Amino acid sequence: MILPLRDPSIAARALFYTGVMQAEMRPVVLSAPGEGEALVRTEFTALSRGTERLIASGQVPTGEEERMRCPLQEGAFPFPVKYGYCATGIVEDGPEEWRGARVFVLHPHQDRFVCALGWLNRVPDFVPPKRAVLAANMETALNAIWDSGVSAADKVTVVGGGLVGLLVTYLAARMPGTAVTLVDTNPERAAIAAHFGAGFTLPEHAPTGADVVFHTSATAAGLATAIRAAGKEAKVVELSWYGARDITAPLGGHFHAGRVSLVSSQVGTISPGHAARGWTYSSRLQAALRLLADEKLDQLVTETVHFDELAPAIPRLLAADAPGLVTLVKY
Repeated sequence: MILPLRDPSIAARALFYTGVMQAEMRPVVLSAPGEGEALVRTEFTALSRGTERLIASGQVPTGEEERMRCPLQEGAFPFPVKYGYCATGIVEDGPEEWRGARVFVLHPHQDRFVCALGWLNRVPDFVPPKRAVLAANMETALNAIWDSGVSAADKVTVVGGGLVGLLVTYLAARMPGTAVTLVDTNPERAAIAAHFGAGFTLPEHAPTGADVVFHTSATAAGLATAIRAAGKEAKVVELSWYGARDITAPLGGHFHAGRVSLVSSQVGTISPGHAARGWTYSSRLQAALRLLADEKLDQLVTETVHFDELAPAIPRLLAADAPGLVTLVKY
């Protein structure tokens, strides 16, 4: 019997950032998946407001271009560039053991794509695909928890109520006996903090004496608040990415006399202690996916747009004063 030839090309569409706060849909021609590859039909992606706002604004600092690349990016900074890293979908073609599987992939906004099998992460059956798009951000929060050494009954302060800050708040509040306080300038974050089992306060009322402080606001004022919140010999974990900006910090007074530690946490490196015990990027991401089982996390998605409507909506969705948290893109 003569089998029909495989279609050598597959039509797809992808979002490209083409200018300052400008985006457009562009056709993409894919080759049929070869050995060690899979074709994925996208179900959902998420707009990463912090990072993608920087990309859409053309503000990737000189010298940081390689560090800012996402794993399956196409194009180069500043424009045009296909960017993003929060996709869930169904494997349509590839090895038999992968066909029909729901997966999370660090892929930009595109309705179908081909990638190496090593990029596929199975989404657990108990995690819905629209929530699974939060996996990359949950991975960042998990790595920060590892870097912090936070433990049961600790007093924890999180400065900055964006997506990563809220996920750190969620994880820390799940530990037995922890007293977690979220600090943010937006009082609307109080309801989410309460839903996660944490307290809330504005920066001017931030508590002091914390055992561990996480800073995610990417502002000098937020970092100063984080340092003030730390107790004697406490640790401040810095998750913010400042790029080429110079940031001032109050490193005298309480910071110096109180022997406060300031440490960085970056998802590009696995927390050293866990890396030494055999944790890999893949196993860490799988752990992040499992941590998304809680339906409480659904409230972090505050808007849904269709993929066909994404390009013209970019200026509104990535505006500096855009309300809400996560924008879900439905395919």
